[in-house]
Amino acid sequence: MTLSLSVGLSACSGSKSRTDSDKEEVSVDVALPVVDSVVLHKEYPGTLSAHQEVDLVARVNGYLRYSGYNPGSLVKKGTVLFRIEDSQYRDAVNQARAQLSTAQATNVYATNQYHAMKKALESDAVSQMDVIQAESAMKESAASIQQAKASLQSALTTLGYCTVTAPFTGHISKSIYSDGAYLGGAGAPVKLATIYNDDYVNAYFSIEDSQYLDMVNGKNDAIDYNHIPVTFNEKLPHSYTGSLNYMSPEIDSSTGTMKLRVRIDNQYGELKSGMYAKIKLPYALAPKAILVKDASIGTDQLGKYLYVVNDSNKVIYTPIEVGELVNDTMRIVTKGITPQSRYVTKALLKVRDGMPVKPVLTK
Repeated sequence: MTLSLSVGLSACSGSKSRTDSDKEEVSVDVALPVVDSVVLHKEYPGTLSAHQEVDLVARVNGYLRYSGYNPGSLVKKGTVLFRIEDSQYRDAVNQARAQLSTAQATNVYATNQYHAMKKALESDAVSQMDVIQAESAMKESAASIQQAKASLQSALTTLGYCTVTAPFTGHISKSIYSDGAYLGGAGAPVKLATIYNDDYVNAYFSIEDSQYLDMVNGKNDAIDYNHIPVTFNEKLPHSYTGSLNYMSPEIDSSTGTMKLRVRIDNQYGELKSGMYAKIKLPYALAPKAILVKDASIGTDQLGKYLYVVNDSNKVIYTPIEVGELVNDTMRIVTKGITPQSRYVTKALLKVRDGMPVKPVLTK
């Protein structure tokens, strides 16, 4: 009888030991949110454009005789890039010069004739009508000179179209036409290539009218519009910022948006016209933003959440609303926690809602 009781007590003792072990609290790292003044941003898609971009065109008819550059290369302002056959246009210039010489000679004769007629009129050797006719001939010849000069200038301008030069220093695209191709540029200009001056580029993007109002209402000296972060879909060797240098003076009533432009220095030559960019536009200052480690935030079908340890040291599943990422590691929390909330920072898969834990406060 005594032996049975001893065995029974021993068994009960072992069961109690296992239960205490099961309830042993797990140590977890927790941290308090950081409260800090943060400039708020909103990200917008944009498109880059070289600050100078010009289509080089043929404005005369003729065969392309010369393309003097390497596609994609940097060409200096004034470099001859294309030559179009110009023999007929040189002939037109020579003809215009001859017509000007004829008009000038005719004017000299008509002027001398007029002065002779005026002198002859003093001795009644000619009639007043003869003098009037001589004066009219002189004036007509003077007008012919002006017309001939205009024709010569027009011919020279057309001849100049046969040589296409770089309007500024920049990178040039591949020629659309090969040497020997016939160009019909007299009727309408024919595009030959495009030249880009991309020592700096502009990023164009549009914001909502409500966002513009947020910028106006949130205006603060702490907001820097001269170093706006700009990123790209593909990671580049260098990072970039831009300065806001244009805001449209009107809101597009059909879309409710306004256009902005950010200038980005292209000192490494990596940025190209037509690239897509993401512009992080600052618009307001949050003086007491609540920040948590972004890696501590979980995501499920209901959205974002944190595991918070309450005053009883139990884990509480806490839905939250979040804002932007700050300094690559911290995330703004706009709703769900307070500055005194202790949130789990590590081993998120090992904790569950309602679980008792031993919190270890970390920075």
